[in-house]
Amino acid sequence: MHTKAIEGLVGASMNAKLMNTPLQVYNEASRRGDTAAMGRAMEYAGECTDKAGECMKKVEKGMEEDAKEAKEKAKLERENAIRKRKEERGELEKRIAESKNRKMDTVEISGSEKATGTGDAGQNQPGQGGEPVKIVTDAVKAEPTIYTRAGEVSQEQPEAGESISVSV
Repeated sequence: MHTKAIEGLVGASMNAKLMNTPLQVYNEASRRGDTAAMGRAMEYAGECTDKAGECMKKVEKGMEEDAKEAKEKAKLERENAIRKRKEERGELEKRIAESKNRKMDTVEISGSEKATGTGDAGQNQPGQGGEPVKIVTDAVKAEPTIYTRAGEVSQEQPEAGESISVSV
């Protein structure tokens, strides 16, 4: 909270408390019928009210300044966050460019289910020096297996166009 707002709140509070005394004097003078004392008490109470109003204006100014500072701070934080994201994006783009420029190992798959790896990413790796790498493709070529409700493998194969539903 801005210092002007705090000063204004304290001043308004004190003037409101100070106004209690002339109001008590007014009530006492009213009981006695002393109109001169009643007038002086009301003038003093009016002065306290005016001072409290001035203090409230100071509170409003302080609150406006506080809001202005908060907006500026939020704007700076947003600008810093945007700058930081741009830097991170630039670093990420550099890493992507570096990864594209690096030499990579390549794998060639022939029809005889053998693969040879070529490249310079490491030493003593299978596939270098003409040594073939065996790729397991039996699982890919296997026929689909259908199970019965009892959990056993069914010998029946689905016909073309027949739908299979799975329930859990």
